[in-house]
Amino acid sequence: MVLQRIGDKWTPLVFQVLKDGPQRFSAIRAAVQGVTPKVLTQTLRTLERDGLVSRTIFAEVPPRVEYGLTPLGQTLLGPLDAVRAWAEEHAGKILQSRQDYDDQAEASTAVVSK
Repeated sequence: MVLQRIGDKWTPLVFQVLKDGPQRFSAIRAAVQGVTPKVLTQTLRTLERDGLVSRTIFAEVPPRVEYGLTPLGQTLLGPLDAVRAWAEEHAGKILQSRQDYDDQAEASTAVVSK
């Protein structure tokens, strides 16, 4: 369950945005390209429920809401940075492996269909 949360598509990107401090929903959405408002809302609610993100409502007109990492959420920054660094370091090898696999699968299919 916990690994699903930190391993989903959007959580690491949200953490990257929040690592420098609390942000409003619109700022998070602008920084996380491709996320829909619905999916971002679901992600933030789940992270809040898990105790990784806090939601602060300011009594202003219009109301202002900010999201920030909790102390528990901050403990995930190191592991997420390590995974990101590993992915950046090995991305070329992974892409080459995918290409090799696809080429091999395509060659196998061509032999079978003859």
